[in-house]
Amino acid sequence: MKIIYHCYGGTHSSVTAAAVHLGILPLDRLPRPAELLAIPYFDAMDSVDHGRINFLGLDEYGNEVCFAGQRGSPGILENIIHGLAGQFSISPGSYKLVNVMYKVNISMKIGGVMSRRLRWVRLGRPLVVWGTVRAYAKITNLVRAVKAQVGWQQ
Repeated sequence: MKIIYHCYGGTHSSVTAAAVHLGILPLDRLPRPAELLAIPYFDAMDSVDHGRINFLGLDEYGNEVCFAGQRGSPGILENIIHGLAGQFSISPGSYKLVNVMYKVNISMKIGGVMSRRLRWVRLGRPLVVWGTVRAYAKITNLVRAVKAQVGWQQ
């Protein structure tokens, strides 16, 4: 199965969720800022990357875990993927789309705009990291639910 976590820019909450899913980040405690910054692609994607599905790794059951930015249009991304899957006879059970955008807090939004859009990385990155730590419990709860749906048992 392909599991695709998606959020606005594909650079903060979706990458964090994918990293938690893969065990790159802890499921049982808050991450340290250095752990977040060590995730591949964290606070590194730009607007040209929106809509691109990025592979992060295989989980313990062989599921491909990916992430994507959907530029604030989760319905459009989901419609396109479902439509393409139908056109290419890809079973709906072979992929799972997970919207992480509703787990994002105001600190992540402001920090993300500052870091990625305005290129004020020195100001925005610490704010988005702080916000991600604050949203972490919501993100890990979502990942737990996803893993339970795809057969993971804690």
